[in-house]
Amino acid sequence: MLEIPESFNLAKQLNQTVKDKVIKNVIAAQSPHKFAFYFNDNPNGYNALLSGKKIEHAVPVAGQVEITAENTRIIFTDGVNARYLAPNEKIPEKHQLLIEFYDNSHIVCTVQMYGVLHAFIQGENDNPYYHMAKDKPSPLSEDFDIKYFEKIVSATKPTLSAKALLATEQRIPGLGNGVLQDILFISGINPKTKIKFLDDSDIKKLFQNIKEVLAKMTENGGRDTEKDLFGNYGNYKTVLSAKTYKEPCPVCKNAVMKQAFLGGNIYFCPVCQPLKV
Repeated sequence: MLEIPESFNLAKQLNQTVKDKVIKNVIAAQSPHKFAFYFNDNPNGYNALLSGKKIEHAVPVAGQVEITAENTRIIFTDGVNARYLAPNEKIPEKHQLLIEFYDNSHIVCTVQMYGVLHAFIQGENDNPYYHMAKDKPSPLSEDFDIKYFEKIVSATKPTLSAKALLATEQRIPGLGNGVLQDILFISGINPKTKIKFLDDSDIKKLFQNIKEVLAKMTENGGRDTEKDLFGNYGNYKTVLSAKTYKEPCPVCKNAVMKQAFLGGNIYFCPVCQPLKV
């Protein structure tokens, strides 16, 4: 799933790979998917909208990637797997979006559980999640400082959990259930601990590790649980994830717990991340 580290890496790779290429043809919704979402529910209009447009650049927008093609924009969100296919490389039979360039290279997108594949004229997208992602400061920026984070904490109901604080209601766009596992582990905070039980020291550690862990993930091209534009896994080795939870805690060697919580699995060490009550 695209989160902050992966969107930064994907935008970088798109700029290195398809910048200045001209779109020849677009096929959208060839393989129907109930949870693949298109702008104004009109995938059939994508070819007329995008054909002939030159790719100018791609930028990360929290957990999304935005591609500028002259007066149009293309958005990929979490859940979208975007892959670059070199000229004459085989195109998979099933896909939700296929962008063909004049040099016969392609960008092919498939959707797992859900994903947004928007193409629109600049200024027409009034989706609130898109605008929040663009308007709120990234944890990788200097604008995301301790005062800003403390405002987020103080504006959140104290009965909500640490996971809810980080990964719900778009409080920090692009920070989701995947990256928060290592952030909370390194901070020594249980995902289920309620905000009211976090002291000033906890808040400072949490802020510091949001900044530092996301920076490490981004510098290493994303997590080793997620694939990049070429189908390769990122180089950041996750501490706690679906890939590692069966191994003992790397600090205390006790068993790591896996539990369903708030719409996704959480991984934590009950010794290193004791639940505060």
